[in-house]
Amino acid sequence: MAARLAMLALVAALHPLASQAQTLPTVKVASAGIASDIGFFLAHKKGYFRDEGLNVELTQMANSPQMIGPLGRGQLDVGAGTVAASLYNAVSQNIAIRAVADKGSMRKGYGFSGLLVRKDLVDSGRFKTYADLKGMKLAVGTFGSANASAMNEALKKGGLKWSDAASIVQLQFPQHMVALQNKAVDASMTNEPTSTTAVQNGLAVRIAGNDDIYPAQQTAVVLYSEIFAHDRPELALKFMRAYIKAVREYDNALKDGRIAGPNADEIVSILTEYTFIKDPTIHRSITPAAIDPDGRLSLEGLRNDLAFFKEQKLIEDPKITVERVIDTSFVEKAVKELGPYKPR
Repeated sequence: MAARLAMLALVAALHPLASQAQTLPTVKVASAGIASDIGFFLAHKKGYFRDEGLNVELTQMANSPQMIGPLGRGQLDVGAGTVAASLYNAVSQNIAIRAVADKGSMRKGYGFSGLLVRKDLVDSGRFKTYADLKGMKLAVGTFGSANASAMNEALKKGGLKWSDAASIVQLQFPQHMVALQNKAVDASMTNEPTSTTAVQNGLAVRIAGNDDIYPAQQTAVVLYSEIFAHDRPELALKFMRAYIKAVREYDNALKDGRIAGPNADEIVSILTEYTFIKDPTIHRSITPAAIDPDGRLSLEGLRNDLAFFKEQKLIEDPKITVERVIDTSFVEKAVKELGPYKPR
């Protein structure tokens, strides 16, 4: 009888918690399962969303283009990705999406993406400077993306134009290694962890990270459905507060170009749990993405990328501007409420 009474008491104690979880407003979030989504993962794992009174449902989707339709229809509230040509074209077609905060940008020592050149071309002296990219076969992740714009910046450092390459192909980043090994390409603009793996395997030399090539680059952003932002602005602000808290905690784990700060073990554990990279030693060995602790977007980088997309004739509305696709009001309010970032 005593045991039964104890069990009933436990059930009664837990019931309010279960009821509360069921009644919290739900925010539907899509992630590609990559390391720069750490703000989502950390806030989810450590209960920052719950502390704001939100029930956040994380769904994995392959990439940001897959998120555009559901975000525009309000089936998703929050997503993530690059400010690519496809986003500008979607917004110009009145698909209701906005870039609202930083999710990956360049900081000195944190060039998460960079220029790789085949090791044999460096060893032979065929490649010595950026000008030697002329006539080479190049690879990027996706045309009409920040990654392609970064390759354009590398060409410009050699006084070259996009058309000065012998050819430029788009390949998923893991395929860059295969293409370099088979000598199908001579150089690539490659993200981590593929970049470090290619160098470790002796396939390529990392010439420079984008923190040197393109320091103003805005590599990834948090995306809000405009329906979410307009119809539930109080939830959008709560989400942003939790996200910025998480990003600041992540920033405390960055040291000397690695995840090596005082809370590195916790961050690596969360990344291993939530991303497709399940080996913690990889997270520790690669150059991690930097995220602004106040969520600020690089307007300079976004404008430069848009100009490149227009040059490539990838933009349907030639009059569209960066300001048309961004809304920084939520991150600005969140930062004002949280106060200044205090690094550990």
